Amino acid sequence: MPRYMAVVAYDGSGFAGFQIQSKHGVERERTVQGELFKAVNQMAKNPDPAIKVVGASRTDTGVHAFGQVIHFDLPFDIPAEGVRKGLNTILPRDILLKKVKKVSDDFHARFSSHSKRYFYRVSTQDYVDPFKRKYTGHFHWHLDPARIEAALPDLIGEQDFATFAASGNETATTIRTITRAEVEVKPDEQELVFTFEGNAFLYNQIRIMVGVLLEIGTGRRPVDAIPALIAAKDREQARYTAPAAGLYLDEIEYNE
Repeated sequence: MPRYMAVVAYDGSGFAGFQIQSKHGVERERTVQGELFKAVNQMAKNPDPAIKVVGASRTDTGVHAFGQVIHFDLPFDIPAEGVRKGLNTILPRDILLKKVKKVSDDFHARFSSHSKRYFYRVSTQDYVDPFKRKYTGHFHWHLDPARIEAALPDLIGEQDFATFAASGNETATTIRTITRAEVEVKPDEQELVFTFEGNAFLYNQIRIMVGVLLEIGTGRRPVDAIPALIAAKDREQARYTAPAAGLYLDEIEYNE
């Protein structure tokens, strides 16, 4: 059975996250993985047992993606471009397969990755823009971007990010390595855009980090607050979690 890898984009506003949530085999809420599962099995003429669709990242309710990665095995060998076009005719309009290619049998969408990049959009408008409300986090308090930029380097490196993991985190360790942490000011759009890249991220880690950085930007926290928060290893010390709507899974990198 040939294995295929696909890069997937989706508008997360209509989904209860990526991962299938089922009870007794019945999906309880609409998910990205659920829609992909139905499309792949429909293309394969609903084989028994059903084909599994494995994702690289379990994005939460309302989180978007430009570069989610999945893999699946088909019971027949057809060109990757034919798989992409065929599945895109079946999938709903809020999901798109951007690229499909054949990969080796030992490729795993989740475990073969070595780096993930996310970005987070913050709208700084006075009021919630109806055309942005599903695609940005809204924060109308005055922010000093220079304070945020000064704090960002404290996130870089291999550290124990237990303070930045929400309850429900199921990973064996809370140690992660962040290689990139940046913020861009977009005055014309009245937005700040954060970019984070690392080997992996904890449950809600990026949204909690953004929340802390926004509090630093307002002066509610000192610029050097992050090292003490990391040392505390206490989720209660990081109060604010930025809304899911502003978070995007941008790209996942793999070794060739």
